[in-house]
Amino acid sequence: MRTTSLRLIAAILAVAVLSLPALAGRKLNVSSGQTVYVPIYSHIYQGPKGKPYNLSALLSIRNVDQKRTITVTSVKYYDNHGTLVKDHFAAPVSIPPMGTREVYVSERDQSGGSGANFTVRWQAEGGAAVPVIQAVMIGTASGQGISFVCDGVAIEEN
Repeated sequence: MRTTSLRLIAAILAVAVLSLPALAGRKLNVSSGQTVYVPIYSHIYQGPKGKPYNLSALLSIRNVDQKRTITVTSVKYYDNHGTLVKDHFAAPVSIPPMGTREVYVSERDQSGGSGANFTVRWQAEGGAAVPVIQAVMIGTASGQGISFVCDGVAIEEN
């Protein structure tokens, strides 16, 4: 009887462990608000002489909740030294379900430096799906092009 119970427990544990990969990507993170850090690169260094290669950056804030509006209360742009360069939203901005707001930094704007970053503060009454917040950097020069994406990372939960 004891052996049967142990086998049953072992079988249940095996099924639970083996089913974990099937659940990957299915967890919906819900929050009432966060502060999100997003790295931005206004330039990268290239070639044997390490010349700066200027990039434009697009900060994209995507509300992926299908029912709830989120409110962005702050979008701040900082330079290499952590000094505030610009506060982009003077007043809170609502993003409707499945909506997107963007902030653009021109490749000519080198005020942030290679270590620039944004912080984005958002909130939602009663909680909402955590938005997708990313930066897309793009540069083209002399027939050469580069693009890449940086994901935002939550650094504070409201």
